[in-house]
Amino acid sequence: MNGSFLRAALLVVVAAVAVVLYACTFVVSQTQSAIVLRLGAVRAVKTAPGLYFKWFAPIETVTLLDNRILDLDLPAQEIIASDQKRLVVDAFSRYRISDPLRFYQAVNNIPRANSQLASIVNGNVRSVLAEATFTAVVRTERSRLMNRIRDDVNREAARFGMTVVDVRLRRVDLPAANSAAVFQRMQTERQREAAEARALGGQQSQEIKARADRDATVIVAEAQQNSDVIRGEGEAERNKVFAEVFGKDPEFFSFYRSMQAYEASIKPGDTRMVLTPDSPFFRYFNGPNAQRQDSQAGASATPAAPAAPATARP
Repeated sequence: MNGSFLRAALLVVVAAVAVVLYACTFVVSQTQSAIVLRLGAVRAVKTAPGLYFKWFAPIETVTLLDNRILDLDLPAQEIIASDQKRLVVDAFSRYRISDPLRFYQAVNNIPRANSQLASIVNGNVRSVLAEATFTAVVRTERSRLMNRIRDDVNREAARFGMTVVDVRLRRVDLPAANSAAVFQRMQTERQREAAEARALGGQQSQEIKARADRDATVIVAEAQQNSDVIRGEGEAERNKVFAEVFGKDPEFFSFYRSMQAYEASIKPGDTRMVLTPDSPFFRYFNGPNAQRQDSQAGASATPAAPAAPATARP
């Protein structure tokens, strides 16, 4: 009986010691820092991970804070830029707790920190973008403006024990009431530019065509002139050759010219001639000596030097 009682008492004592030890210890992980409070006053700040001891509650309590980067989504707000354009800006921020003690003393917990930081970010976004133009915010200087907002917010957030890692403008749009008018104006402007480009292109096309037609006319005229000169020189040279050949052998030259005349005039299918059988045109049909016989008979006299045969011009 006494042995059972002793074992039960020992178990109770061990359990009580375990409960006390559990209540007097706390663990700080790698992503946390701890504020140890003794009767509401700050006794210690633990930033290194590990196992720590404290007095059991309610004498000492521990508040754990997250050391990781925290996100803060901001509601969209309407801002008037320096060129009087109304903008709807949707921004967000990332921050971390850099000074746990100051953070706890200033805002105590993360929800209150988010509320305080949101006011700071919104105020700086509004003040910085109000000094910029619509084009600068949307396109040309967006990165510089975001960096400026981040630096300004950091200066104010330092007194709360927070460090702002980044501030980003997720979206910058025109209000819905203005978007349709702006898009219509942009469309009209693009149509006007397109019409000007087409008109300029048409004018340049007409100038190029007129210049090309003028150059073609000049080239054809010069070519025709050169062709006439060359043709005249060729005909003169040909007449000279014909005259020289006729002087050397008039009989052969007369025969050669007659053969050319036969070839040009007597063609299959479309030749019609009304001539007497004894016409001088057929004098070589009776044999190669017909011309000589006619000369001896006195039927015809020796002809003068014939003119150069006419050549068909295109």
